[in-house]
Amino acid sequence: MHAMTAYTDRRSAKVPEVTLVFWIIKIAATTLGETGGDAVSMSMGLGYLVATGIFALLFLAAVTAQIRASRFHTALYWFTIVATTTVGTTLADFVDRKLGIGYTGGSALLLALVLLSLFLWYRSMGTVAVASVHSPKAEAFYWVTIMFSQTLGTALGDWTADTSGLGYTGAALVFGALLLLVAAAHFWSRISPTLLFWAAFILTRPLGATVGDFLDKPLAKGGLALSRYSASAALIVFIVVMCLLFRQRPARSAH
Repeated sequence: MHAMTAYTDRRSAKVPEVTLVFWIIKIAATTLGETGGDAVSMSMGLGYLVATGIFALLFLAAVTAQIRASRFHTALYWFTIVATTTVGTTLADFVDRKLGIGYTGGSALLLALVLLSLFLWYRSMGTVAVASVHSPKAEAFYWVTIMFSQTLGTALGDWTADTSGLGYTGAALVFGALLLLVAAAHFWSRISPTLLFWAAFILTRPLGATVGDFLDKPLAKGGLALSRYSASAALIVFIVVMCLLFRQRPARSAH
């Protein structure tokens, strides 16, 4: 029985090992979520609600495939991440702009949902560590938490860029600096690595959101006025190339 327990603890997770390459691809994926989500909801003129419905179906299909997979698949994992970023973009825009609660109210609501998801996950599984994500139940909690965190990140990015008046460049610098602080805490403090991971995971989303807005917003609003389609295509190519050049291994439990 002890041997079986030890084997279970060392099972590979169905999510990638957290490395520098992971974070680079994650930022690119969140930026793609912003440009891709805006391309469908705004450029195609479908609106936030319809776009959210489309991306929600993609998200559910991707998560179902991810949970049914017997092991970690790089392409499937990052497709699912992109699905969470696009649905997070359009859902956050719908909550912020169509429900009348604004960026502040939307951010507060979504932060509560992220914390609730993490709390329920911890109460149910005893851990929210990435390396523990190798069972359907843990995966379900993982992807629900990620979806909420991606949506929260979009709202935070919009709030920082618009409501606070920092603009897209200023907001990107703020979230970039916060990520550097999290990285410093990882290397030079005893703060829980799991806590720092989720902090960084949430912060990469508003960074990607503000970078995405900077790429495609009009010059008059502080953006580069690039086509959302071309920006999205370039980001897709970048993500694919990174996945091909750098082999990603599944995360493993340290115990």
